Amino acid sequence: MSKKQKPFRPKARRPRGFEDKPAELLRAERKLIDAAFSVYDMNGFEPLQTPAFEFADVLGKFLPDDDRPNTGVFALQDDDEQWLSLRYDLTAPLARFVAENYDALAKPYRRYQAGSVYRNEKPGPGRFREFVQCDADSVGAAGPAADAEMIMLAAEVMRAAGLKDGQYAVRVNNRKLLDGILESSGVPNTDEGAVQRLQVLRAIDKLDRLGEDGVEALLGAGREDESGDYTDGAKLNPAGIKAVLGFTTASDPDRGNTISTLEGLVGDSARGREGCAELAAIDKILTATGFGPDRVSFDTSIVRGLGYYTGPVFEAELLADIRDRKGRPVRIGSIGGGGRYDDLVSRFRGQQVPATGFSFGVSRFLSALDRMNAVEDSVKPPVIICAFDKSLMGEYFKMAAELRAEGIRAEVFVGAGNVTKQMKYADRRNAQIAVLVGSDELEKGEVTLKDLYEGAKAAKAIESNEEWKSSRPAQETVARGNFVSAVKAMLG
Repeated sequence: MSKKQKPFRPKARRPRGFEDKPAELLRAERKLIDAAFSVYDMNGFEPLQTPAFEFADVLGKFLPDDDRPNTGVFALQDDDEQWLSLRYDLTAPLARFVAENYDALAKPYRRYQAGSVYRNEKPGPGRFREFVQCDADSVGAAGPAADAEMIMLAAEVMRAAGLKDGQYAVRVNNRKLLDGILESSGVPNTDEGAVQRLQVLRAIDKLDRLGEDGVEALLGAGREDESGDYTDGAKLNPAGIKAVLGFTTASDPDRGNTISTLEGLVGDSARGREGCAELAAIDKILTATGFGPDRVSFDTSIVRGLGYYTGPVFEAELLADIRDRKGRPVRIGSIGGGGRYDDLVSRFRGQQVPATGFSFGVSRFLSALDRMNAVEDSVKPPVIICAFDKSLMGEYFKMAAELRAEGIRAEVFVGAGNVTKQMKYADRRNAQIAVLVGSDELEKGEVTLKDLYEGAKAAKAIESNEEWKSSRPAQETVARGNFVSAVKAMLG
């Protein structure tokens, strides 16, 4: 006789790089997103929601090929054999939406959006394959005024999130400045020159780690590290190396002084002079609206993303004193950024469509706020109405409705179990108040309220069970008609 086959039971597990989010994290995310949305709304931006899936060719450089259909993205083939991909960011879907609805949209088209994005990359500590981004973009607006507005929005989002001035800074650079300096240094505007520019960007990005001497070597012939590995350099001439190093240290607390220094560095380069003029226009708007250098500064060391952006670029950085559990300082660095990108929509329309935007990763921003103890759970646990008598469920739900009408979260216990189990449930929900009423109390027109927080404190100070029974800590009986006001008073 064959053994009875056991039913298959899958192992409860989740894929690496994806996370479950409990209530407190979801509420904190929603609060941060709502804070950002309130800033965007006040500035006349409109919400947009795009689908999680796009045609893979919409994602541009992340387009899967026949041999590696899931490189960088999560992709699948539809029944018509077209590749679909989960969105890698929120910008490519925006570009597709604008191109698809271009004639019907009022321009500039100003939108904001938050949603999950997906990266088919190796997960690690703090690195997920699904995470939430929050973006605001202005499409169809050329000129530095739109960039200045986006920079101000970034600073206002920092405030809306609960940060004080001095705890953050928005640092601004311009892609055209370095292009102008390299142009004056003999770097050609060719494919070969583009490779050389990328090498320069990578070298500048290592300034904090390698210092000026190390970067100088990478800008020239190349550099050999301590292990003997050799990195080929950008092959700039000595004048070009001097100009680039001067560019990285051109920043001054006074935005006007920074512009003056940069004007000397870009020389006769038309593109460089254009970058300086854009910074000057941005500075004029920032100054007129009270955004001083304590909130927004010009910083030529900002190079991340310069290969993607076409003009002004900026990062929002935390300056607050953040420490780990051992008291050691923790550098969070950039928590968001953006800039001008005028080439993305042109992929669809064959004409340049100016655009500028700001984006931040919600989880990264929240992690930083949490380290600063700036994340508060604004939603209190519900008042738990215990079900002494199942025949009184209508009365219990009526009491809950009365509490909710006054803005108090309330829950009727609908599970199974006696009062002891119901009190344990209330304790696990971290509820402050449990409401106890049975048929006898209802006939008397009374309701018993238990303050579980105060009860727990008092229980620690009571030595004997008899003493606890005689004192009944943090418990009071009130008239049924006054029970809502009594709950309010107990909640404080």
